Amino acid sequence: MLLRGVSISPIPKSTQFRSRPCPRTVSASAPTSSSVTPSFSISDQSLESKGFVIKHTTSDLDLDQLNSIFVAVGFPKRDTEKIRVALAHTDAMLWIEDVRRSRPVAFARATGDGVFNSIIWDVVVDPGYQGIGLGKAVMERLVDELLRKGITNIALYSEPRVLGFYRPLGFVADPDGIKGMVYTRRPKK
Repeated sequence: MLLRGVSISPIPKSTQFRSRPCPRTVSASAPTSSSVTPSFSISDQSLESKGFVIKHTTSDLDLDQLNSIFVAVGFPKRDTEKIRVALAHTDAMLWIEDVRRSRPVAFARATGDGVFNSIIWDVVVDPGYQGIGLGKAVMERLVDELLRKGITNIALYSEPRVLGFYRPLGFVADPDGIKGMVYTRRPKK
């Protein structure tokens, strides 16, 4: 899926976050860092009032706990050292910590060329924390960070069952007939 210019809808009032949602427009052209003040559906202050903190570095990130979230959402268990290497090659990353439990509960990262293109990977929310807006919180902030860097071609891979989550955030499947391809090794005969 690729990012397209679209207006993001606020989170329904039925969620436990009661902040005043502020829709924002994601445009295909990159804003300059001085031209746009980010406005997210869930503010940092609202997250903090619920016991969550947004982090942008791996310094406090427990990779075993992150790996347990990967497994809980259906990803294969990963070698912790390989996760460390992948994160070292990541251009943008953020995660949300449940301060009360001192553990990660949501995560997303992006890799790319740092100028034109970026791909978002590993968007996960601990199943016990799903449905309260944490996935949307990490995605809005990650996309905002990439746009502020001037990156306008933002793609991601998604399982069909969660495409509906990404569409309101501005992502579209196969824009203009573009089809992705993935290399797979052929078995030797």
